[in-house]
Amino acid sequence: MRDTVPSADVVADVPTRRAPRGTGRRLHGAIAHKLGVAILSGEYAPGDTLSGEVVFSEALGVSRSAYREAVQVLSAKGLVESRPKAGTRVLPRNRWNVLDPDVLGWAFTGEPDLRFIRGLFELRGIVEPAAAALAAERHQPADLKLMKDALADMTRHTLASEVGRAADRDFHDAILNATGNDSLVVLSASIGAAVNWTTKFKYRGLGLPRDSMPEHRRVYDAIAARDPGAASNAMRTLVDQALEDTQAAMKA
Repeated sequence: MRDTVPSADVVADVPTRRAPRGTGRRLHGAIAHKLGVAILSGEYAPGDTLSGEVVFSEALGVSRSAYREAVQVLSAKGLVESRPKAGTRVLPRNRWNVLDPDVLGWAFTGEPDLRFIRGLFELRGIVEPAAAALAAERHQPADLKLMKDALADMTRHTLASEVGRAADRDFHDAILNATGNDSLVVLSASIGAAVNWTTKFKYRGLGLPRDSMPEHRRVYDAIAARDPGAASNAMRTLVDQALEDTQAAMKA
């Protein structure tokens, strides 16, 4: 365990206390983002105790209340724990809500480790093929329309664009919703964020990854044909290829 003070990277880009009125939410959000990225990147390790709010607020040039609100955000996501007199401590990784969309974003702001990447794809490999099979059995016409529209937008804008990646999220979200299973639908925000960030990560280099649209269409065709086995297999192939491309991007 070690006490830590904010590094130059954490301090950078955080608005100061002289920001205009009405920006309180943006301010503590920016602080939470910088601290979250530092924790997910390993700059602050599990067991580390952050310096007190006075030291941090002065170093960041923000009010103590803004810093406290940022810590509350991190606490709600399982990254830190604050106790009177003991201070704010970074919690073990198994306490982190790694499926929280913000936490996923913080992980991919830096350089995510292979263990983290594998964990996400193992989750997707368990959930999404089963969800595709259920969607094939239970989908309604409205579900198919959402998937088809998302495919059209992905084709038109490509996954290299924000619009295309948003359509990709919509596609996977529509599949989870088509299962009619509320427990799976709850995962849609997390699965969608994982899809978005891993896809964005793949496209960060100069070389473009393989075109995944044929696999997406195979998933759609199998669901539309009400073929659970084919839908599950197509989704498994899509997820496995996405993992291969992400690993290749990490080596680039």
